[in-house]
Amino acid sequence: MELEDQWWKGQLAADIYQALRYKELKLPSFKGQSPQLNLRRYFADLIAIVSNRFRLCPTARHLAVYLLDLFMDRYDVTVQQLHMVSLSCLLLASKFEEREDRVPKLETLNNLGCMSSMNLVLTKQGLLHMELLLLETFQWNLYLPTAAHFTDYYLSIAVHEGDLHDGWPMKCLEKTKLYMAKYVDYFLEVSLQDHLFLCFAPSLVAAACVAASRLILHLSPTWPPRLQRLTGYAWENLIPCTEKLLIAHDSDVKEANKQKCQQPNQQQQQGQTVYHTSAQYLNRTNAQYPQQAPQPVAAPNHLPASYLSHSTANGPQSINTQTISTSLEAKSNIPNRAFQVSMHYACAAPCFDR
Repeated sequence: MELEDQWWKGQLAADIYQALRYKELKLPSFKGQSPQLNLRRYFADLIAIVSNRFRLCPTARHLAVYLLDLFMDRYDVTVQQLHMVSLSCLLLASKFEEREDRVPKLETLNNLGCMSSMNLVLTKQGLLHMELLLLETFQWNLYLPTAAHFTDYYLSIAVHEGDLHDGWPMKCLEKTKLYMAKYVDYFLEVSLQDHLFLCFAPSLVAAACVAASRLILHLSPTWPPRLQRLTGYAWENLIPCTEKLLIAHDSDVKEANKQKCQQPNQQQQQGQTVYHTSAQYLNRTNAQYPQQAPQPVAAPNHLPASYLSHSTANGPQSINTQTISTSLEAKSNIPNRAFQVSMHYACAAPCFDR
């Protein structure tokens, strides 16, 4: 057996990857028909906040949000119940993806500051009933691949010593790999914020996270043949998803610059930015940089299959409130606050100067 922190190396990784891609073909479709879809961002943020508090792995967090998306797409539930649904999805996902000793405990959950600020009180009976309802909804199958399940495998070859940075050889391969991992993690969190990313296959979202990170880090060629062979996606396949990721990144950069400009004596000096925009990146197919002569990369006509092809719901159904026994209480007016995906990555590339 390979080491736990290097599972993506060797035949075991290839077998796991193929199993995930096969399972990906059978994922239920997301219709985006929940009456509470406008609250989806808030509850995804709640899952992210609690997940970060307990330092749960990215796969548990992404699986929890995906379970929430599928459940909301099928049922019409109240805002009060959605709090219980969200936390139950996180508990189920952590039980499936994490070690037993890392699964959040009921007492610890109730003691969180964010719980008290929202007047939330969880009960053991309420959580058990909700977990059973979720398991029955998904037919006791939590083996649902998300983008977070593919990134470690892609990161194993995301950076190579033959890559160029701004057209020049890299000075420090290990440092570049570190920043690549950070940016891929950042773009993974971006993909959680918008349900529109559910129209892409999880493996494609993961590949787009790597492609967007290579663009931000000014690595060339943007999508080398080795990544195309490993992922099965050509650059043309990644453009729509990558564009959405880069637009979110540009928005974070502008917000960071705006906050900078609000500081005393800096409002006029920092009114403009010099960062590339998403359109500038994507208009250069397999982007090359000025210092380097163009080097076309072979791109075979490999189009991904349509993974989201099976529907699990004909329409939102009303959920029986009596099946959920809980003393959960929620504030009636919930702000549409957002988890700040840029909190750790406030500045854009070139990040090597930081």
